[in-house]
Amino acid sequence: MEYVIKPIAYIHTDFPDKFGVPRQFGIADGLEAQIVFEEEFRRVEAVKELDGYSHIWLIWQFSKNLEEGWKSTVRPPRLGGNRRVGVFASRSPFRPNHLGLSAVKLLKVDTECPNAPVLTVAGADLVDGTPIFDIKPYIPGNDIIKGSVGGFTEGLKDKEMEVVCPEELIGLIPEEKRAGLLQVLKLDPKPSYQDDSARIYGFGFAGFEVRFKSERNRIVVTEIIENS
Repeated sequence: MEYVIKPIAYIHTDFPDKFGVPRQFGIADGLEAQIVFEEEFRRVEAVKELDGYSHIWLIWQFSKNLEEGWKSTVRPPRLGGNRRVGVFASRSPFRPNHLGLSAVKLLKVDTECPNAPVLTVAGADLVDGTPIFDIKPYIPGNDIIKGSVGGFTEGLKDKEMEVVCPEELIGLIPEEKRAGLLQVLKLDPKPSYQDDSARIYGFGFAGFEVRFKSERNRIVVTEIIENS
């Protein structure tokens, strides 16, 4: 038997591509995004009382990886890219159904704007245009499991880097988006297994190309170019 699911909504973020997207949800809560429902599901009554929750779960698809298929073992970047683990022991995008799960902060449920209802969320780790298959409320009493064990992720923490960005460069970014960008840079968006302090990396963000170097414990922004 074949099962077919379709997107109920799409999320709009500041990241046109995978590079630069936070490696996990919630670690860059300065990033805001909007969830716009498809016409079939664009019903205000469908989000009634959703605004009573502080966070929601998103079930979505790694839509940028569909053509690459799935892999039975993967190399998690947090392990340096050298150690292989089973795909079901990871959150790799190279999965059989390419499904992702993220908990994000719900900032606003707008029921009066064009295309209402529109959800504004913070802390998403999704590429712009990612399809959303379902939305569920995050229930604090149920969604925290006491005594849980984190496998190979136990003891691994995201290292925060010092960010060096000249005022004339950060000033090019809209003020309301600067905090989110700096959070992303602090987490060092380059692959963890690469260690070339002379290499220039770049990623798209909010209509700009942000270029930087990763030098030991700091990120140095070299250019911010507005996309034409």
